[in-house]
Amino acid sequence: MPKLAALFSPERAADVVDPETRRLLEDRFEVVWATSEHAAGPGSAAKPPALDAAAVPELAAGADVLLTSWGTPQLGKELWSDGNGPQVVAHAAGTVKNLIDAVILDQGVAVFSAGPRIAWSVGEYCLASLLTLARRLPRFDGAIRAGGWKQTAYRGHELAGAKVGIVGASSTARALITLLEPFGCDVVVYDPYLSAERAEQLGVRTSTLDDVASSPFLTIHVPNVPETKGMITRALVESLPDGAVVVNSSRGPAIDQQALLDHALAGRIYAALDVYDPEPPSFDEKVVRAENLLLTPHIAGDTAEGHLALARYVMNDAIRWLDDGTRGPSFVDPATWSIAA
Repeated sequence: MPKLAALFSPERAADVVDPETRRLLEDRFEVVWATSEHAAGPGSAAKPPALDAAAVPELAAGADVLLTSWGTPQLGKELWSDGNGPQVVAHAAGTVKNLIDAVILDQGVAVFSAGPRIAWSVGEYCLASLLTLARRLPRFDGAIRAGGWKQTAYRGHELAGAKVGIVGASSTARALITLLEPFGCDVVVYDPYLSAERAEQLGVRTSTLDDVASSPFLTIHVPNVPETKGMITRALVESLPDGAVVVNSSRGPAIDQQALLDHALAGRIYAALDVYDPEPPSFDEKVVRAENLLLTPHIAGDTAEGHLALARYVMNDAIRWLDDGTRGPSFVDPATWSIAA
């Protein structure tokens, strides 16, 4: 029976491994679960404890599969130095770029990431943010809480049929595109890696960054790579039409945050920010009280159902790969490593 090492704390296991998946793993593998003794220190109500890096060699010894998640230390390439390291790394979380050294991909190690499953949760967040700000709900909510009623100076707008600009055709963007289908939007995407054939399959059209950034609804979905840092410049923010809604759930450095805040505080645009530069942010009272800003603490991909699905999502693909070499949707393609999130 192949061996699997779960390299995360019991608290994280309860977060990303549902009971049915635990039974599946124990039926299919000899499973080594980390215990509280392997933790790097105490966790908190908001964050389970991380695994002690010193515990990794012991837990991973002889394992064919490593199941990882948030709180797993970086896996040093020395785990594979003798040529007999694990065949599979299945990451029940998002990006693997801080988890593994890309050199192991060249050694034939199959890596899987739950990023595509998290993308659906992010897509729902983006849709909710677009609708919330399009209808100006925070302003009306604030008016009621202040003892007011109708606000004749404000009227919400509909998303249906509107032009929606998307920067980056990542998995989160594709999830949002699917969710937008019933609204009949004119979805325009800027992504230099998106082919015309793939755009047609997605039901979107491609355009320049300038055109996409002039949309009344704009969402950002780019990876954290040098090419995307500051790509939404002050000039592009200034080109947004009055009343535009901007959603950033990808990476804070992708956008000129100060420019966005300047235009939001001037009352010209609406913005939903789930990521910041730096994190956590430190905002003054004007920003915190602005009713045209929807601010959340990097939780776009964080849902109860989504987290409990993560281990099953990657392990389904990992098991298929072990059985017959099938590459499922969570497979990390070495060919796209440089542009992946």
